[in-house]
Amino acid sequence: MTLPTTETLLLDKRDHALFITLNRPKARNAMSLQMVHELMATFEAIALNPDIRAVVLRGTEGHFCAGGDIKDMANARGQLAAKKAAGVDPFFELNREFGRLITMVNQAQQVVVAVLEGAVLGGGFGLACVSDVAIAAADAQFGLPETGLGIPPAQIAPFVVARIGLTQARRLALLGARFTGLEAKSLGIVHEVGETSEAIESLLQTTLAQVKRCAPGANATTKKLMLAVGQTPLESLLDEAAKDFSAAVSSQEGQEGTMAFIQKRKPAWAAIVGTETPVATAK
Repeated sequence: MTLPTTETLLLDKRDHALFITLNRPKARNAMSLQMVHELMATFEAIALNPDIRAVVLRGTEGHFCAGGDIKDMANARGQLAAKKAAGVDPFFELNREFGRLITMVNQAQQVVVAVLEGAVLGGGFGLACVSDVAIAAADAQFGLPETGLGIPPAQIAPFVVARIGLTQARRLALLGARFTGLEAKSLGIVHEVGETSEAIESLLQTTLAQVKRCAPGANATTKKLMLAVGQTPLESLLDEAAKDFSAAVSSQEGQEGTMAFIQKRKPAWAAIVGTETPVATAK
């Protein structure tokens, strides 16, 4: 597997997981366009890699992500006249590119685990809402500050609604509310809350151990099925699910799972692969 060279991310493969750390600490890991592109390149690189079964997203120096980079907005404003003359809207392209990223993360075949500390705002909030498992610090600061800046949470809103429902999403977005990791759990944004860094690390390791117990192909198929709920007519969805079930039962993975159960042993995918193995880091 070849991972992209990155400047705004730290990439580190450990056993069956790829740790992606947002690395712009001076900006509280705000999401620049470069970071968006580097994240997209990373998820594209691992898209069909069965050795990467979990992706851990977190941020450096105590913050997850403080939202979009204001410098990118300023650059887009400076390019506005010239690009509009050429038929291009730089604000549209800047905003829509983040939507492409968040959709890619949402649909990743791996189990995406978000470790949420410090600022979890705007785009960072959006990433939290497309994670499969979210672990938060009790004092993490969540919020959708966009409306207070005179803009809508345009690419984030659909994923927030899907995560917690329309009524709570409306309240959070229309009030620009700020709240802690504890309230985020009560709302269903996060699944686990740790009071200390040690507790957060323990929750993360438990989650990764649980991922290892599950077959990677079955996980990928299950995630695809669940994401299709409400998007595909039910009868068609159930037909497709039955086809996936049949293919899984007769697959090598399905046969291994059945034999492991009969023989009262762990399946091959649950074996301990090894220790931490760095693959790539920022330049």
